[in-house]
Amino acid sequence: MMNVPKQDFVQRFHIIGISIAVIMLVLIYFSSLVTGVDFDTFMTNIDQFGVILGQMKDPDWSYLAKMKDPLLQTVQMAILGTTFGTALAIPFSILAARNIVKNRIGREIIRIILSLIRTLPNLLLAALFVAIFGIGPMTGVITLALFSFGMVSKLFYEVIETIDMGPVRAIRATGASMAQTVRIAVMPQVAGQFMSDFLYTLEINVRSSTVLGYLGAGGIGLYLQQTLDQYDYPRTAVIIISIFVVVLVIDTISNYLRKRLQ
Repeated sequence: MMNVPKQDFVQRFHIIGISIAVIMLVLIYFSSLVTGVDFDTFMTNIDQFGVILGQMKDPDWSYLAKMKDPLLQTVQMAILGTTFGTALAIPFSILAARNIVKNRIGREIIRIILSLIRTLPNLLLAALFVAIFGIGPMTGVITLALFSFGMVSKLFYEVIETIDMGPVRAIRATGASMAQTVRIAVMPQVAGQFMSDFLYTLEINVRSSTVLGYLGAGGIGLYLQQTLDQYDYPRTAVIIISIFVVVLVIDTISNYLRKRLQ
């Protein structure tokens, strides 16, 4: 292989970098025209960001006592929604795995259903369920459960498709049923990765539950909406700090457990 002089390599790298930067700027410009983004308005009002931060620099810590129950409710929503969605995802992920289910038509129907569920945004689901079930934590749990079901099912069946099929064929040769095959030959191989995916989904849902609460799905997001609507930024600061601390703790615990499972 012919050696490329260092100077030529650096020159080519600079040319490629400049070309990419120009292309990105052109794409941003035309995207702003299509979407109607007004950069003048953005630059004019950007100082308001500093004004809001200035009002938030002195948090109303007396409001912290009122945040205990909503924060706990937010975490409970995430745990319940993730658990219910994961429990429902396990049988569907098995039915969607190519190496377990040989019926292509049935398997593809399951995959299409899972894909359709994953295309629905959390915010859309929350707005729909608020209209059906009303404002409250149950709406948040149902929304997170459905989101978890779609996401975890895909993660799970992709893991199942990577297992060693030797034990599966050996169990099937004894005349075992599908349920026995899954319990004896499949689950022991994927249990650790399943738990890791569950914890990863829980991390996402803890953050998502805050936004869902803003739409009326229960939890601390409802209080965040109230303080923002009332321009009570010192209390908004307390809520944001509380959310940040809770999410950080959950993420730290989840990351630690996932590393232990690897």
